[in-house]
Amino acid sequence: MNTQYNHSPFEAFGVTGHTGVNLEQLFVSPSVAYRLNDSHTVSLALNLAHQRFSAQGIGPFAAASAAPEALSDQGTDTSTGVGVRLGWIGQLSPQWRVGATWSSKISGRFDKYKGLFADQGGFDIPANYGVGLAYQPTEAWTLAADYQVIQYSRVGAVGNPLSRLAAGVPLGASDGPGFGWRDVKVIKLGAAYQWQPNLTLRAGYSHATQPVPASETFFNILAPGVVQHHVTVGFTWKANRADNWSAFYGHAFNRTVAGQQSLPTAFGGGEAQVHLKENTLGVAWGRAF
Repeated sequence: MNTQYNHSPFEAFGVTGHTGVNLEQLFVSPSVAYRLNDSHTVSLALNLAHQRFSAQGIGPFAAASAAPEALSDQGTDTSTGVGVRLGWIGQLSPQWRVGATWSSKISGRFDKYKGLFADQGGFDIPANYGVGLAYQPTEAWTLAADYQVIQYSRVGAVGNPLSRLAAGVPLGASDGPGFGWRDVKVIKLGAAYQWQPNLTLRAGYSHATQPVPASETFFNILAPGVVQHHVTVGFTWKANRADNWSAFYGHAFNRTVAGQQSLPTAFGGGEAQVHLKENTLGVAWGRAF
């Protein structure tokens, strides 16, 4: 996830040059699955997560930070953590399958930015859980629906409101201000059609609740994750017995959140409006041994 403003939105506070943040996350999840019987399978995975983060051009917040020397323009910092994921799939009938999954919170910390993130640089990856249902009316068609909850509000750096500044709690402090994100609840619908023995076509739609309240738009200029509606199309082509190729395109429709009492009085008051749309393209190659 990356934002970069060539003309800083904080120019009125003396910032020159670029403003933005960059967050990269790599997950490696070795897993094991066990078939209890013909109808039920359970699984366990280790979630090994490596994160990289950098921020620039947010110096105006230094006066509101517990560690102003570790707030902005500190280069790239890294963090590594581990969690677990549990899963279950049940074959209710030849046409119906149901599944459930839960993933624990993964601890993370960026010491170079302990003046930005709550709890002296803490940046955990939130826990999430979900359930899903799949229906196969024919051998060629599979229809699916998922429901997922991502618990952003339980990660201080992400979920704590910026309004804690007004209560005298500085950035980077224990249980300090954050981006004010709410938990996200996601409904996903999908369809897969095996058009030919070696070609499967897919399409999907998802709707997420809004994580960014209108009162939190000022800080979320840096991370305007406000999109809610996504559509995707894709395919898998089996080139031969061993190799297969997959690709997809996804579009997240433009969404705007208008601020309401979003700028703290210490920063002059007023409102911030954030909006975002996204286009995503993915390509993958797989080989069976």
